[in-house]
Amino acid sequence: MMPLLLFLYCHGFNNLENAVPYTGITIALIMTLAPCAIGIAINHRVPQYSQIIIKVGLSILLIASVAIGVMSGITIGGTVWVVLSPQLLAAASLMPLTGYLLGYIMSTIFKVNHQCRRTISIETGCQNIQLCSTILKVAFPPEVIGPLYLFPLIYIIFQGGEALLFIILFRCYQRFKPPAEAKPLYLAVAGKIEEVKVL
Repeated sequence: MMPLLLFLYCHGFNNLENAVPYTGITIALIMTLAPCAIGIAINHRVPQYSQIIIKVGLSILLIASVAIGVMSGITIGGTVWVVLSPQLLAAASLMPLTGYLLGYIMSTIFKVNHQCRRTISIETGCQNIQLCSTILKVAFPPEVIGPLYLFPLIYIIFQGGEALLFIILFRCYQRFKPPAEAKPLYLAVAGKIEEVKVL
Protein backbone atom coordinates (compact mmCIF):
# COMPACT_ATOMS: atom_id res chain seq x y z
CA MET A 1 0.00 0.00 0.00
CA MET A 2 2.83 2.38 0.85
CA PRO A 3 4.47 2.38 -2.61
CA LEU A 4 1.06 3.08 -4.15
CA LEU A 5 0.49 5.99 -1.75
CA LEU A 6 3.95 7.40 -2.49
CA PHE A 7 3.22 7.12 -6.21
CA LEU A 8 -0.08 8.96 -5.80
CA TYR A 9 1.35 11.65 -3.50
CA CYS A 10 4.36 12.33 -5.74
CA HIS A 11 2.23 13.29 -8.75
CA GLY A 12 1.92 16.85 -7.44
CA PHE A 13 5.70 17.43 -7.27
CA ASN A 14 7.97 17.90 -10.26
CA ASN A 15 10.90 15.46 -10.69
CA LEU A 16 10.03 13.66 -7.44
CA GLU A 17 8.46 10.66 -9.15
CA ASN A 18 11.86 9.54 -10.47
CA ALA A 19 13.60 10.07 -7.12
CA VAL A 20 11.44 7.66 -5.09
CA PRO A 21 12.81 4.09 -5.37
CA TYR A 22 9.54 2.16 -5.66
CA THR A 23 11.27 -1.14 -6.41
CA GLY A 24 13.49 -0.91 -3.33
CA ILE A 25 10.56 0.02 -1.10
CA THR A 26 8.49 -2.87 -2.46
CA ILE A 27 11.36 -5.32 -1.90
CA ALA A 28 11.83 -4.00 1.66
CA LEU A 29 8.14 -4.45 2.37
CA ILE A 30 8.16 -8.00 1.01
CA MET A 31 11.30 -8.85 3.00
CA THR A 32 9.63 -7.55 6.17
CA LEU A 33 6.10 -8.86 5.66
CA ALA A 34 6.98 -12.36 4.38
CA PRO A 35 8.63 -13.46 7.67
CA CYS A 36 5.70 -11.94 9.57
CA ALA A 37 3.25 -13.97 7.48
CA ILE A 38 5.31 -17.13 8.05
CA GLY A 39 5.32 -16.46 11.80
CA ILE A 40 1.56 -15.94 11.84
CA ALA A 41 1.07 -19.19 9.90
CA ILE A 42 3.33 -21.12 12.29
CA ASN A 43 1.53 -19.68 15.31
CA HIS A 44 -1.82 -20.65 13.79
CA ARG A 45 -0.87 -24.16 12.60
CA VAL A 46 1.56 -25.36 15.29
CA PRO A 47 1.36 -23.01 18.29
CA GLN A 48 3.52 -25.28 20.48
CA TYR A 49 6.59 -24.30 18.43
CA SER A 50 5.92 -20.55 18.43
CA GLN A 51 7.49 -19.90 21.86
CA ILE A 52 10.69 -21.69 20.86
CA ILE A 53 10.86 -19.76 17.60
CA ILE A 54 10.28 -16.47 19.46
CA LYS A 55 13.14 -17.17 21.89
CA VAL A 56 15.54 -18.16 19.12
CA GLY A 57 14.46 -15.20 16.98
CA LEU A 58 14.91 -12.72 19.84
CA SER A 59 18.38 -14.12 20.58
CA ILE A 60 19.38 -13.73 16.93
CA LEU A 61 17.87 -10.23 16.88
CA LEU A 62 19.86 -9.17 19.96
CA ILE A 63 23.15 -10.48 18.57
CA ALA A 64 22.48 -8.93 15.15
CA SER A 65 21.50 -5.58 16.70
CA VAL A 66 24.74 -5.37 18.65
CA ALA A 67 26.79 -6.38 15.58
CA ILE A 68 25.00 -3.89 13.31
CA GLY A 69 25.37 -1.13 15.92
CA VAL A 70 29.12 -1.72 16.22
CA MET A 71 29.63 -1.92 12.45
CA SER A 72 27.52 1.21 11.88
CA GLY A 73 29.53 3.09 14.50
CA ILE A 74 32.80 2.05 12.85
CA THR A 75 31.55 2.85 9.34
CA ILE A 76 29.90 6.17 10.05
CA GLY A 77 32.33 7.37 12.71
CA GLY A 78 32.29 11.10 13.42
CA THR A 79 29.41 11.92 11.11
CA VAL A 80 27.01 10.54 13.72
CA TRP A 81 26.84 14.08 15.10
CA VAL A 82 24.63 14.99 12.13
CA VAL A 83 21.93 12.78 13.64
CA LEU A 84 22.44 14.34 17.05
CA SER A 85 21.78 17.88 15.83
CA PRO A 86 19.24 19.83 17.93
CA GLN A 87 16.71 19.97 15.08
CA LEU A 88 16.67 16.19 14.58
CA LEU A 89 16.59 15.54 18.32
CA ALA A 90 13.62 17.90 18.65
CA ALA A 91 11.84 16.15 15.78
CA ALA A 92 12.58 12.72 17.24
CA SER A 93 11.23 13.77 20.63
CA LEU A 94 8.11 15.56 19.37
CA MET A 95 6.95 12.96 16.84
CA PRO A 96 5.99 10.21 19.35
CA LEU A 97 4.64 12.75 21.85
CA THR A 98 2.43 14.26 19.15
CA GLY A 99 1.20 10.80 18.17
CA TYR A 100 0.36 9.86 21.76
CA LEU A 101 -1.46 13.13 22.46
CA LEU A 102 -3.37 13.29 19.17
CA GLY A 103 -4.45 9.66 19.51
CA TYR A 104 -5.79 10.29 23.00
CA ILE A 105 -7.45 13.60 22.09
CA MET A 106 -9.13 12.22 18.96
CA SER A 107 -10.41 9.14 20.79
CA THR A 108 -11.76 11.42 23.53
CA ILE A 109 -13.56 13.53 20.93
CA PHE A 110 -15.20 10.38 19.55
CA LYS A 111 -16.23 9.32 23.10
CA VAL A 112 -14.29 6.06 23.21
CA ASN A 113 -13.97 4.40 26.64
CA HIS A 114 -10.82 5.00 28.72
CA GLN A 115 -9.15 1.68 28.05
CA CYS A 116 -9.56 2.08 24.28
CA ARG A 117 -8.31 5.69 24.49
CA ARG A 118 -5.05 4.49 26.00
CA THR A 119 -4.73 1.76 23.36
CA ILE A 120 -5.37 4.19 20.50
CA SER A 121 -2.89 6.63 22.00
CA ILE A 122 -0.14 4.00 22.13
CA GLU A 123 -0.99 2.73 18.63
CA THR A 124 -0.75 6.20 17.09
CA GLY A 125 2.37 7.14 19.04
CA CYS A 126 4.34 3.97 18.35
CA GLN A 127 5.26 3.79 14.70
CA ASN A 128 7.00 0.89 13.00
CA ILE A 129 10.70 1.68 13.42
CA GLN A 130 11.91 -1.63 11.99
CA LEU A 131 10.04 -1.08 8.74
CA CYS A 132 11.37 2.48 8.53
CA SER A 133 14.96 1.28 9.03
CA THR A 134 14.56 -1.46 6.45
CA ILE A 135 13.15 0.92 3.85
CA LEU A 136 15.90 3.48 4.50
CA LYS A 137 18.62 0.85 4.19
CA VAL A 138 17.28 -1.07 1.19
CA ALA A 139 15.64 1.67 -0.85
CA PHE A 140 18.15 4.51 -0.67
CA PRO A 141 21.85 4.35 -1.51
CA PRO A 142 24.27 5.09 1.36
CA GLU A 143 25.54 8.30 -0.25
CA VAL A 144 22.00 9.71 -0.28
CA ILE A 145 20.86 8.69 3.21
CA GLY A 146 24.27 8.90 4.93
CA PRO A 147 24.21 9.08 8.74
CA LEU A 148 20.48 9.83 8.76
CA TYR A 149 20.05 6.06 8.65
CA LEU A 150 20.53 6.22 12.43
CA PHE A 151 17.56 8.58 12.90
CA PRO A 152 15.12 5.70 13.59
CA LEU A 153 17.43 4.63 16.44
CA ILE A 154 17.15 8.08 18.04
CA TYR A 155 13.40 8.05 17.36
CA ILE A 156 12.84 4.68 19.04
CA ILE A 157 14.76 5.81 22.12
CA PHE A 158 12.47 8.82 22.52
CA GLN A 159 9.41 6.72 21.66
CA GLY A 160 10.18 4.13 24.33
CA GLY A 161 11.15 6.76 26.88
CA GLU A 162 7.97 8.76 26.41
CA ALA A 163 5.82 5.62 26.50
CA LEU A 164 7.53 4.56 29.73
CA LEU A 165 6.96 8.04 31.19
CA PHE A 166 3.25 7.91 30.32
CA ILE A 167 2.95 4.42 31.84
CA ILE A 168 4.62 5.58 35.07
CA LEU A 169 2.37 8.66 35.23
CA PHE A 170 -0.73 6.50 34.67
CA ARG A 171 0.33 4.02 37.38
CA CYS A 172 0.93 6.90 39.81
CA TYR A 173 -2.48 8.32 38.94
CA GLN A 174 -4.10 4.94 39.59
CA ARG A 175 -2.33 4.57 42.92
CA PHE A 176 -3.02 8.06 44.29
CA LYS A 177 -6.51 8.77 42.94
CA PRO A 178 -9.24 8.81 45.57
CA PRO A 179 -11.27 5.60 45.72
CA ALA A 180 -14.60 5.73 43.97
CA GLU A 181 -17.72 5.59 46.11
CA ALA A 182 -19.10 2.08 46.23
CA LYS A 183 -22.54 2.06 44.69
CA PRO A 184 -25.11 -0.11 46.43
CA LEU A 185 -26.25 -3.12 44.48
CA TYR A 186 -29.86 -4.13 44.88
CA LEU A 187 -30.71 -7.81 44.56
CA ALA A 188 -34.14 -9.40 44.58
CA VAL A 189 -34.11 -12.30 47.04
CA ALA A 190 -37.24 -14.36 47.66
CA GLY A 191 -39.62 -11.57 46.77
CA LYS A 192 -38.03 -8.80 48.87
CA ILE A 193 -35.32 -6.33 47.91
CA GLU A 194 -32.11 -6.21 49.94
CA GLU A 195 -29.30 -3.67 49.72
CA VAL A 196 -25.84 -5.15 49.32
CA LYS A 197 -22.60 -3.15 49.53
CA VAL A 198 -20.13 -3.95 46.74
CA LEU A 199 -16.48 -3.59 47.75
